[in-house]
Amino acid sequence: MTRRRALALVLGIIALVSLAHPPLSRWWRAGRLLTALASPPAEASPLIETDVSLPGRDGPIRARLYQRADAPRAPGLVVAHGVHYRGIDERRLVPFARELARAGRVVLTPELRDLTDYRITSQGERIIADSVRWLSARRDVVTEERVGLLGFSFAGGLSLVAASRSELQGKLSYVTSVGGHHDLPRVLRFLVSNRIETPTGPSELTAHEYGLVVVAYGNIEHFVEPADQVTLRDALRHWLHEDRPAAVARASQRTTASGERLFRLVESGTLRELGPDLLRLLDSKKVQLGELSPAGRLDQIDAPVYLLHGSGDSVIPPSEAEWADRELNGAPHQALVSPLLEHVEVDHEGGLAQRLALVDLMAKML
Repeated sequence: MTRRRALALVLGIIALVSLAHPPLSRWWRAGRLLTALASPPAEASPLIETDVSLPGRDGPIRARLYQRADAPRAPGLVVAHGVHYRGIDERRLVPFARELARAGRVVLTPELRDLTDYRITSQGERIIADSVRWLSARRDVVTEERVGLLGFSFAGGLSLVAASRSELQGKLSYVTSVGGHHDLPRVLRFLVSNRIETPTGPSELTAHEYGLVVVAYGNIEHFVEPADQVTLRDALRHWLHEDRPAAVARASQRTTASGERLFRLVESGTLRELGPDLLRLLDSKKVQLGELSPAGRLDQIDAPVYLLHGSGDSVIPPSEAEWADRELNGAPHQALVSPLLEHVEVDHEGGLAQRLALVDLMAKML
């Protein structure tokens, strides 16, 4: 059965149940959303998409607002993109934001500038918080002061950090982390070592090379002599943009042995040879990285928390959702580790029960 047909089956079941139980209309909308993401409909409700600039502590924030043309005022939702150079224009984020708007939300997607440059910093958390406060205050656009917050990948972890801050108390209706981190140092150690620290003990999983290149890119000064740092930073940026010819061309201008070694390791997929140096570097930044982690502060979030993670995620392992689930024990939350997901997108086939579980979690946000 194709993904489209399987989702259509789930949608049909939900429709029948919803007719008998009107409160389950959220399930209906969630099923429609997932079906539309799998295969966009030929005809869809018209939207208003507006590029906006928000005031932020680190300067103006580029953002985009999505609204239904026939219902421009609705409950609000801030969606934070992951580590990707296209930011709010990323090919998976735009259709997701559109379908969330069609499902009845006013959606704001702020650009997290450091994440578009493959750097995980506190700036991302501040932009997320500033965006929530801005949308919450726009009562001409949203119907409720409390708005939702959803973050993908490392922005999922940063969203949980932002939600724990006192400045967002009373501003959030819920916060959702999709493929996000609970403890950033633990995730970065996994990317270096292929060793997962789970709540029940260690296990092994081959980490995606992408994550390790991101770590090297963000710490280029630790591995390359000053004369080649700009050259190698540009080359790795092209590599992360998936423009390999441009990466090779820029790297050809390297002049030092350290620059030669780093790019050779990137090209050959053997960056883990830097493992001991990377682990020492991560240990030296343990406090700083801990500030970018929601671990130990989830009890400060005054809204329900939803955790969604792919069971085969090789960038941020699913054990991160398990750690967060344990910390949230007793607090309003729901955690789902699903085989239907890759890192941050629905990309696999699965059984009816697995699809219903995903629809159930999505319905909480609608």
